[in-house]
Amino acid sequence: MKQFIDNFRKYVYLLGELVKKNIKLRYRRSYLGMLWTLIEPLLTMIVLSVVFGGLLGRNSHDEAFQGVPFPVYVLTGRLLYSFFSSATNSAMKSIRSNSSMIKKVYVPKYIYPFSGILANFIIFLISLVVLLGVMIFFLATGSYEAPINAYMITSLIPLVNLFVLSMGVGMILSTLCVFFRDIEYLWSVMLMLIMYCSAIFYYADHMSAGTQKLVKLNPLFGVIHNFRRSFFGQPFDMVLLLYTTVFAVVTLVVGLVVFYRKQDSFILHI
Repeated sequence: MKQFIDNFRKYVYLLGELVKKNIKLRYRRSYLGMLWTLIEPLLTMIVLSVVFGGLLGRNSHDEAFQGVPFPVYVLTGRLLYSFFSSATNSAMKSIRSNSSMIKKVYVPKYIYPFSGILANFIIFLISLVVLLGVMIFFLATGSYEAPINAYMITSLIPLVNLFVLSMGVGMILSTLCVFFRDIEYLWSVMLMLIMYCSAIFYYADHMSAGTQKLVKLNPLFGVIHNFRRSFFGQPFDMVLLLYTTVFAVVTLVVGLVVFYRKQDSFILHI
């Protein structure tokens, strides 16, 4: 562990440069640049609220979400899913996209997927400004009375779970993608399934009991659900919190082990 920490410190500067590079590349051909970090989730929230608000209903049977404006409900789910999708996609392609550097210079290979995930996490944290702004707007107009309490601070816990989960999945995908290029296409389909099973633009309590049990198997649903509960001033669903925490940690351990065992073979396939 000491050797790993010392080695990591040696490449902290490179990690920072890779993070900057990933952020710049994301907006390099955009006139508005980083402003899209704020504009895109806001526009998506409006579209989803208009389209699905009428179709699937704007009122929840869950006491934790009663009275919560539907746009705010949608935005909380959309932001977290967007980070998970972007982070895992970035990590998945990281080894192949940096193949020229890997062939020329020795750098711990985990730096590449980690930098991609970290860059997306920074963008995600910036985008949370939109969520706060929308919440303040509804509070100012008097259409929502949020219970301000200590539970709101605990919303950081689901965000940590989300980062750990994204890191674990990203490490697994970055390894598999080196050997099986079709993983990129399969993962895009999986992300679509994950999105529809995360209750982003609908209320899970509107579904049948059996369907709810299936949806709760999706760890991203648990992360989003507990983030919403805490952000809206409600206590966690402790069963879901335990499940998502264990799932995220186990996924990270598996991802690190798989990556470590296969990293020496990367050079033969990139």
